[in-house]
Parts: sequence; C-alpha cells; structure tokens
Amino acid sequence: MSEKKKEPLIHITKRAALPWYFAWGVRALAVIAALAVCALICILMTGVNPLELYATMFSGSFGTTRRTWVTMQNVALLLCVSLAVTPAFRMRFWNIGAEGQTLMGCFAAAACMILLRNALPNWAIIACMVIASVMAGALWGMIPAIFKAKWNTNETLFTLMLNYIATQLVAYFCVVWESPKGAGQIGIINPTTGVYAGLGWLPNIGNGPGAKYLLSIIVIVLICLFMHIYLKYTKHGFEISVVGESERTARYVGIKVSRVIIRTMFLSGAVCGVAGLLLTGSINHTMTTTLVGGRGFTAVMVSWLAKFNPIWMILTSLLLVFLQRGAGEISTSFGLNESFSEILTGIILFFIIGCEFFISYKIHFRKPEGKVKQHV
Repeated sequence: MSEKKKEPLIHITKRAALPWYFAWGVRALAVIAALAVCALICILMTGVNPLELYATMFSGSFGTTRRTWVTMQNVALLLCVSLAVTPAFRMRFWNIGAEGQTLMGCFAAAACMILLRNALPNWAIIACMVIASVMAGALWGMIPAIFKAKWNTNETLFTLMLNYIATQLVAYFCVVWESPKGAGQIGIINPTTGVYAGLGWLPNIGNGPGAKYLLSIIVIVLICLFMHIYLKYTKHGFEISVVGESERTARYVGIKVSRVIIRTMFLSGAVCGVAGLLLTGSINHTMTTTLVGGRGFTAVMVSWLAKFNPIWMILTSLLLVFLQRGAGEISTSFGLNESFSEILTGIILFFIIGCEFFISYKIHFRKPEGKVKQHV
C-alpha cells in the first residue's frame, strides 16, 4: 500500500523582521491602492471627480493657516493619548480605558478652575490643575492595574467599564456646576469677559496665529521624546518589554511583575491626565462627557499601526486626523452625506490595517504536483 501526503493549497508562515523602509513602502502602496479604489467608487456612485475630492480633503486639513494649526493640534492630542496606552500595550496589558483616564484629567482640571477661583491666584490654580489632572488620570489607570496585579482580573473589561463610570461622574458634575443654571452643561469656565477673567486658562505662547495652539503641541512633542527614551533606553522600559514577552521569564530573572504593572499603568494614566488638562485648560476651557471625542479608542489603532513605536506614531496620528478632517470637508463641499465620507475613510483604513498582515506573514502556495515516491 502507498500513502500520499497532500499539502494544503495555501499555508501561512511568520516573516522575519522586515527593514523599516520596506515595511513603510508596503504601507505606502496600500495607501495608493486604497485611494485608487476610493476613486473608482466616487466615479461610479457620485460622478464626482476623485482628484477634486482628494484636493478638498487636503484643503480640509491644510487649506488655511488656521486649519493647519488645528490639524497639528488634533494630531498632537491623538498622539498624546496614543503614547499613554503604548507602555501598557508593550507589557501586554490591554488598556482600553484611555478615554476615561483622559476624561478624569478634564474633570480634575475643571474642578480646580471652579472650586479654587475664589481662593487662589491664577498661577496657583494652574499649578493645582497640573498636579490634579496628572494624578486623577494616574489613579484611574492604577485601579485596574492593582486588581490585575493582585487578583489577575481581566484588564480589558475592567478598563472599559471604568470609561462608563468616568463618563457618568462627569455628567453628574456637569449638572452640579451648570452655568447658567438650568442649562444642563458647564459652558466656558471662567470666560475672559466675566468676573473670574480667564482664571485657570493655560497661557498662550507668542502672539502669532499659532499662539493658542503651540502650548499643547510643544508639551506633547516633549512627552513623545520622553516616551521614546523611556521605552527604549531605560531599565523600566526593558522591564516592560520582558513582562510583555513572558511574565514567567520576568519573574525568573527577578523582575517584580506586580510592581511593573502598577508603575506602568500609573504612567499611562498620568499621560492621559495631561491630555485632559490640555483639553480643558488650554483648548476648550470647558468640560463635557464628549470632550475627549473618542481619542481613547482611536489611540489603540494608532499605537498598533505604529508597532508601539512613539516616533512612528506621529505619522499614524497625522494620517488618521487627516482622514477625519478631510472626510468632514468633502461632506460639506460636495453635499454628500457623512456616511459616504465615512465609507471612504473605512476603505483607506481597511487597506492600511490589512497591509500589516503582509508585513508580518508570508503566504505560500502549493507547487504543482510532480512524481510522488511510492512507499510500500
């Protein structure tokens, strides 16, 4: 008797690490392919010239000086939250709670602006805001870390549920601190024309068109550099990588895994707190349940697409913000409903995310069958 061993038609194997320029070349080709598919859909479904549509997308992000500054500020804020979740993800701690941690930073900043305006001078209020926002985000991040370290709870569900608690906490105080009474919302806190004349507002940098945007951008650039150095060149960063590879190995080499988990989530929450401080104290000067705008969830995509590299996150953040702002602009300019612009954004993201498979894996096809040795 003889047996013939059949190989599968297709099998997949893990690639060796590709050079960075080759990997980004694949991503660039994915973007080009996505734009070609979007162009075809535009022609077939709307008759709109795709080149005009893409020009409008670019104009929506960079068409004027103000739009350019707003885009850069939005990129910085998304980058900040993405940097916050990255140490946890490198440790294989799935922190889905950045939305709530950032919102707690907003809450702490707003509380200082409202409760301390009759008691402290402006510089002291700002100092309290910085400390309170950082600590509020850090403590909100530490809660699931402590439970994970002590009782091995599911951090994905825990951090996700804390988002809802943070949202409802902010919703409650939006009613408590509502202004004017009966509005159900806080409105601008300490407006420049009121009695408290901008108390707690973080200062602008310079007098040019970018004065009110520069502070948040500079702060987040510094955080990005810090995070790059922290993760790549410090002992703490090394410990995070080892714990992420294998907790058993980490314990074997003497790393206290519980301490690393708690310390890392403290840092993650603290950076989210900085984002909340900037949103309330520098950009919007208010607090609402939707102030974070979903950045806590978008940051997960940014971090993964950049392979947890803080420097590459700048590009991925820019891409996602560009798509978001461009989609809104084409809806307005061409009279298309928002669903169509979101379809285009979804297609582009599908190609970008899908290309990661080809960067990480090889596909092998079965060769044509030749002569098969017979075994008796």
